[in-house]
Amino acid sequence: MMDKTKSKLPKQAASPAAKKEKKSKAGKKEKKVVPKKVVKLLTHRSTRPLWAKIKRAAKKKGVAPDTLVKQKPKFVVKPIGGEKNGGKRLVRVKKEQRFYPTEVKPRKRRTGKVCFSMHKKNFKKGISPGRVVILLAGRHKGKRAVVLKTLPSGMLMITGPHKINGCPLRRMHQMYTIVTSVKLDVSGVKVPEHINDKYFKSRKFARLKAKSKKGAGNIFETKSADYKPNLQHRKDQVEVDKQIIDVIRKHPDKKLMFGYLGSYFCLRNNMYPHKMKF
Repeated sequence: MMDKTKSKLPKQAASPAAKKEKKSKAGKKEKKVVPKKVVKLLTHRSTRPLWAKIKRAAKKKGVAPDTLVKQKPKFVVKPIGGEKNGGKRLVRVKKEQRFYPTEVKPRKRRTGKVCFSMHKKNFKKGISPGRVVILLAGRHKGKRAVVLKTLPSGMLMITGPHKINGCPLRRMHQMYTIVTSVKLDVSGVKVPEHINDKYFKSRKFARLKAKSKKGAGNIFETKSADYKPNLQHRKDQVEVDKQIIDVIRKHPDKKLMFGYLGSYFCLRNNMYPHKMKF
């Protein structure tokens, strides 16, 4: 009976001091003391990649990253001879500039901005060389044209061809086109290498130059500086047109293709663009 009563007695609660001792004995994790310079690197958004770079360098060297952040001495003590010379000199670790600019020039700051020419260009689904597109803007709107290639500026190089519908070799923004399901095999068509963005810009600037010359100069001068078309552009147009027409002639439905490219796109009654399949 005595044994049973002993087992039923409540146990005495351990003191808080004893609990703390037990925890310390169990091995409490100590907080890592991070240097102030490292904290700055970790918290500031512009230096976060730098800290990652330091960690990689430390891993290669097999040392702790904190050691690479420690401030290096700016001066080194070098002993010198002579009783009256003081016996030592402080020499800079990093030598200062020998020459300084006469004028204070502003320094170019590096920014996160990237030029438009360096942007990645994304094109509409289906746009590829040989695809027939419908033009929605410009002097040739409503016409159908063949895509020859995509340019680095993000524009499309297209042609009617000129012999069929009067649309010449020109650039067109993809936003002003409707991509159709019709595609020609233009793998054998060779577009001259000199036809690029600069090629089309030169034509535009030549026209503007001719316009500006008309208003300038002597007011009594009767001769007017008119825009003269470039013979090279004409030659390129004939060369590309010939190749495209040969491709259309090889098409099984060549008669239909000639009529399709030569006709204008238009909407009639009860024709809804969002319900149409081009």
